[in-house]
Order: sequence, then structure tokens, then C-alpha cells
Amino acid sequence: MRIVSLLPSATEILFALGLDQQVVGVSHECDFPQAAGSKTVVIHSRIPKDASPSEIDRLVREFSARGESVYSVDAEALRSLSPDLIVTQDLCRVCAASPEDLASILANFESKPEVLSLNPLDLGDVWRDILLVGEQTFRPHAAEKLIESIGEKLGALEQKINSTELHQPLGDPPTVAFMEWLQPIYVGGHWVPEMIKFAGGRDVFGEPSRPSFRVTLDDVVAAQPDFLIAAPCGYTATQASEEYRSIAFPSGWQDIPAVRNGCTYALDANSYFSRPGPRLVTGLEILAKLLHPAIDVSREAEAAIVPIVAAKHATSV
Repeated sequence: MRIVSLLPSATEILFALGLDQQVVGVSHECDFPQAAGSKTVVIHSRIPKDASPSEIDRLVREFSARGESVYSVDAEALRSLSPDLIVTQDLCRVCAASPEDLASILANFESKPEVLSLNPLDLGDVWRDILLVGEQTFRPHAAEKLIESIGEKLGALEQKINSTELHQPLGDPPTVAFMEWLQPIYVGGHWVPEMIKFAGGRDVFGEPSRPSFRVTLDDVVAAQPDFLIAAPCGYTATQASEEYRSIAFPSGWQDIPAVRNGCTYALDANSYFSRPGPRLVTGLEILAKLLHPAIDVSREAEAAIVPIVAAKHATSV
């Protein structure tokens, strides 16, 4: 089977199922595992690489308003690969090419490949998609084994969280504001609020399965979260920290409990939060460690936590 993945999370799933040799094409954002970088790129972004965060937001909204994708598919490169299966998604136009993007191109193919479209809204959907990819690629046992491993890790983590909470004073769970874009602010949606709840917190904005949506800086001040997380899509934790520190915040920002108590963090969204794949488990470990510092987690999860310090705060906006 020759497989083209237009979705970074699908590429991670395919490699985790041992299909690295069958994957022949990927998107420009498929950067994990490292071997994915050696595959032919068949899709590119229509947004300039040097665009600012606010410019990216404007362009995405303009493309969406016109019913257009922010991606362009290289029809000739795709045709040359002669894929049997193309994996894409129908969840977010900013995340990858949708089935509609492929329709006109595949219409001209003599031999049309199968198209598998993933549409996860919550963690359960993510795990079911792994099984679905396994079925479509004739690797059902590998998919079942991966899900079993994920289940064991989640069970062990949940036990640690519950044990820690038993020794803490009774009270409301710590509140979290998870920002998946910073200029303007969009808060985490779909599976992210569920991840926060699993880790023992309460998302002050998002709801499970609901898409990301925009809030204002004043909304964040009013919410008074105990933890503030900056994890914009496409950014490393270092880039997220720098972006956060560049913002002129309104008066009152420094009085947010998360800011006042040093509980503001930058995290790598692509690796652990925005891509619905196996590494969400590490994302859950990261959140659990933030909310319950005494919990023992993997070295990868612990190393991924980047505190943000010395951010700018304006006197008024």
C-alpha cells in the first residue's frame, strides 16, 4: 500500500503503526517523527512564512469567508506518487487539506485512491481514529496494541492524580486558561478542555468537543485563572514564550492569580496538544505535572514545561 498523509497527526499514527515504508507523501507540516521529513511533500501553505500572528489570523479568516483552504495541493507531485490511500481531515481548515480540497484534483486521476477523512472532537475520537487508521491500512493488531499501551499509561497517570488529590485540601479544582493563539487570543477547544479536566483542572473558557474560539485580554483578566498556558499552534515552547512576552497586557493582568503566583507557562502545542495523535498522552502528563507538581511523570513531559517570566504589562489599554 502507498499512503499519502496530509495531516501531521495522521503521519504520527501511521509511523506508530509501523507503516513508515508505506508512507510516500506528506504535508509540509509533517515533521514527526524525524523520518517523515524524508517523504515527498505534496501540500503547501498559502500563508507567507514571515506573516505575523495577527496577519495569519486575518488571512485565515479571509480564506474561510471565501470558502477557500489555506493550503494548496501539488497535483503533479500527488499524481506521481500513485497513492492507494490518502489520509486527511474534515475538522479544521487551518490544520490540513480537507476532502473538498482533494475532490477537483482526484477527479482527473485515472486510478482514484481511497480517501480517509478523520474528524476527532474529543479524546475518545482520537483513540478511535487510531483504530480506524489501523483497519484501513490492514494493521488492526498494531493499532489495538497501541491503544492498549495508551490505556495503560492513562490508567497509571489517573491513579497518580487521584492519589495526589486525596492528600490535598478539599476545594474547587484549579482553573486553567489555555491559549492556542495569542494575537488575537483563541482558547483551546475540542479535546483540550477534556485534557485539562483529566489532569484535575477546570478550563475557564473551553468546553469538551467545542471548537476553539476567540476571547479578549480583558476576558482572561475577568476569568482570573490559576494557571495560564500559552501554546499557539505551530510554535515551539520557546517561540510561544517570546510571543507572550511581546504582548502589551492591560492593567490588571499582573493581578491574575496565574501571573501573580508564577503559574504562567509556554508549551509546545504541535507536539503535545494541537495534533490529535498518540503524543496527547504526554500532553496529559504535562498538564498533570503543572497542576500536581509532586506527580512523577516521564522525562519528556517534565522537560517540556517552560515557565514564562518577566512579561510586559501595560498600565492601561
